[in-house]
Amino acid sequence: MRAGPVSTAAALAVAPPRCWRPARHCPEAEYLAFLNGQDIHPGYRGSKLRRYRAFMDAWPSMTDWFAAPLVERVGRLPGEPHTAPSFPISFYARPYLLFLALRGYIALDYPWMLGAGQLRVVDPAAEMGIDLGTTTLIEEAIALGYAPGSARQAMNWTASRIALHAGLSRAEHITEEHIAGALEAVRLFSEREDLHRFYPSVQNYRDNASKQWVTHLHQLQVVLFHRGQVATQPRKLMPSWKPPMELPPRMLAVAQKWLAARKLTDAPSTVDKLELAVRVFGNWLGENHPGITTFADVTRDHCLGWIGHIAEAPTERTGKPLGVMSRIQRISGLSQFFRDTAIWQYPDVPGYTLIGAGDAPKFPQKVPRFIPDHELDKLMPVIDAIACPFQRAALLVARWSGARRTEIQRLPVDCLDRYPDGTPRLRLSGRKTYRERVVPLHEDAAEALQKVIDLRRHAPERPFTDERTGEEIRYLFMSHGKLLSTYYLFETSIQDACKAVGLVRPGGRDGTGRGTVSAHRFRHTVGTQLAERGAKLHTIMKVLGHTSVSMALVYAQVSDQEVLRDYRAVLGPGATIAGPAAEELRNGALPDASVDWLKTNFFKTELELGRCLRLPAEGPCECDLYLTCAKFVTTPEYAPRLRTRRRVEQTLALDAAQRGWDREAERHRCTSQRIEKLLADLNEPFEDSNDTPEDDQLELST
Repeated sequence: MRAGPVSTAAALAVAPPRCWRPARHCPEAEYLAFLNGQDIHPGYRGSKLRRYRAFMDAWPSMTDWFAAPLVERVGRLPGEPHTAPSFPISFYARPYLLFLALRGYIALDYPWMLGAGQLRVVDPAAEMGIDLGTTTLIEEAIALGYAPGSARQAMNWTASRIALHAGLSRAEHITEEHIAGALEAVRLFSEREDLHRFYPSVQNYRDNASKQWVTHLHQLQVVLFHRGQVATQPRKLMPSWKPPMELPPRMLAVAQKWLAARKLTDAPSTVDKLELAVRVFGNWLGENHPGITTFADVTRDHCLGWIGHIAEAPTERTGKPLGVMSRIQRISGLSQFFRDTAIWQYPDVPGYTLIGAGDAPKFPQKVPRFIPDHELDKLMPVIDAIACPFQRAALLVARWSGARRTEIQRLPVDCLDRYPDGTPRLRLSGRKTYRERVVPLHEDAAEALQKVIDLRRHAPERPFTDERTGEEIRYLFMSHGKLLSTYYLFETSIQDACKAVGLVRPGGRDGTGRGTVSAHRFRHTVGTQLAERGAKLHTIMKVLGHTSVSMALVYAQVSDQEVLRDYRAVLGPGATIAGPAAEELRNGALPDASVDWLKTNFFKTELELGRCLRLPAEGPCECDLYLTCAKFVTTPEYAPRLRTRRRVEQTLALDAAQRGWDREAERHRCTSQRIEKLLADLNEPFEDSNDTPEDDQLELST
């Protein structure tokens, strides 16, 4: 079953128009003829006939039956035996009700079908000469990798209930609208006041029956997509339990218009975050300023009040205030709303941005957390032994390519080839940057990836359309007709590997600890290793897919090992140092605040000839201008530069003397003498033939 693009026939395969008529009974003779044609025991046939007539007597009008309470229409409630239902007339009439629905006399409502539980529809339909097409659906689901039992249950449940509700006679007529309607019905059933009559609690319903039904509907959508019957690519989304956005009409209209515009360019997850920001702000306004009915009346003071509220108010889920990152996302989303609506000249808005990035809390910028070699030595053998070829390949590619998790998840089947010299080469899509790139790949990762390619080369799925590029792609990491999640590919496998080798910290949902290594840290490791081994900045950008130099500079500026070495050279015990700050360091007179700042920000202290230990609060650095600055300190590492600078100063002093610039000549001689004292304190010679040309590359200026 190789499904291609949507065929013309499939595109036109919409449900035939149904002539909706009031719900009604069928002629008695028609139902009697159906019963007489069934190959069943005469006593059972007589029982069905008596129950049919009892229902006719109790509900001569089907409209009245549909208007009755759901509990009465369902008949038998959970826990009741078949022989003693609460409302036996409706319960025992279920075969007749299914007959009416399949013959088009009524359209059964979803609440009744969801409340009734098990309904056998396919066999009665076959007895009536109606083939719902579930056999073909089951075969196609099995071809996609679903277990036969799971496929049979899902296809029979979904196709039969959509048919009973929409009046369809064939699965070929099911559309995306039918599936969406069923999903919405599953969601709305949890909001019924009589839900407790069918399930112990709302949460019990959502965790069990609802979850199972949504899985069935998702499986149906997967099968219909790969046969070319529906256009939307399958994404397994549980029904949204969040309530609809509640705002005054004028505010709601603006918010919905803005969100619709953002959906045209933003990823669904981004739109969800923007919608959440406007939603929580609107809820706060409704509680604290109910008189505001239009965004045009919102002021900066209102926004600042809301920002203060979300920083202090406990959340329902954790009982604690929102974290810094969550608050930044909320504030950024609301700022984006006011900015966009002002630029796009929407009515009923302030017309300018009320808040900006400066109103959000600051989030510390963290340095990349590479994985140390001793931890890699423990992890890699466990990763290499992972049984699932998809998880093993995904983690090995992450380790050796530095690619983002979503880039690996969406690798195409033809992602791997080789350079002319035989080195494996990986082609990565430009999902985040819209720029495709090619990077070398380690043989171990290439071998694992090739095994997955061989498994997937002749897979039956229809190509997916990339929502960003519009290109049709046969993805590599797929199973059961849909993309494997990044959670399955990376999170579960790396957590298991960490626990297997003891790299855990307290926490975790099950209390057994949480792994200290995440899959994203492989990306940091590749970047750090490239920087430490002398890779060019452009190479780091190319491999990691960075578009700005500043992102790659995080790795290229300085590595952890270099910071540690330089820190020990200046602040470590017994360090050889010189300069005005040297005595303060030797005596341990440096204030604790200064030491704490230097430990955290030591890489910021480097100068041309040494280091400046001046704190930010002490004003700008003057060490390069005046080598007598009290905060200046240098080490033997800078001796070649100091010697070069001494020669420069002596040359400039001689030149100034020849021109008759006595004060200028004196200034350069004094600087040369100060450098000589620093070299003497460091026990370094004034001249050294071993200095390299790179050490001499100092800028000369007069």
